[in-house]
Amino acid sequence: MSTVLVLNGPNLGRLGTREPEIYGSATLDDLRAQLTADAPELTIDLRQTDDEGTMLGWLHAAADERTPVILNAGAWTHYSYALQDAVSMVSKAGITVVEVHISNPHAREEFRHTSVLTPVVTGVIAGFGFESYRLALAFIRRNQF
Repeated sequence: MSTVLVLNGPNLGRLGTREPEIYGSATLDDLRAQLTADAPELTIDLRQTDDEGTMLGWLHAAADERTPVILNAGAWTHYSYALQDAVSMVSKAGITVVEVHISNPHAREEFRHTSVLTPVVTGVIAGFGFESYRLALAFIRRNQF
């Protein structure tokens, strides 16, 4: 069975309780169930970390194992050049990396308007809540497997 990594960065483990007016009331467990139902033929490996080093290790493994990635890097999106380098290793290996955002960063504070990841990912989907992840998964299913 093929695997898709769904990687979530800092504070996303608080989904369901963190600013539900922005991020909704669903949890990462709800997201996992939704993605698994959407693609029962795939293994959805959904992970979350508040540790940047752990995220880098996951991305290195994705490059080595040729595993497509759906990435919500949270705040790291806006400043982590270490994360940009790791994402670049995945995408330069010809592996799909879709950057997702639950909210629309361009409709929020100015510091959220710039992503250091966008130049090195396959594509970006933002502003559709958990549907952003579902759209990314649909793209990967059509183009990676």
